[in-house]
Amino acid sequence: MSGIQRAALVLIIIGALNWGLIGFFQFDLVAAIFGGQSAVLSRVVYGLIGIAGLITLGLLFKSKKY
Repeated sequence: MSGIQRAALVLIIIGALNWGLIGFFQFDLVAAIFGGQSAVLSRVVYGLIGIAGLITLGLLFKSKKY
């Protein structure tokens, strides 16, 4: 796994935890940290998490080499 894939995986885990908080407690941690959902920095974080999802999508179809 490359460094970019590892970084993308970390961002996806952050996004998943954020969605869990939204689902269970109606609390958006990213928005709380970066100044609301419409704040520029929050939108950048949301965008990076989306790009990370696209990057790691390839891991689903990658065959294991032993």
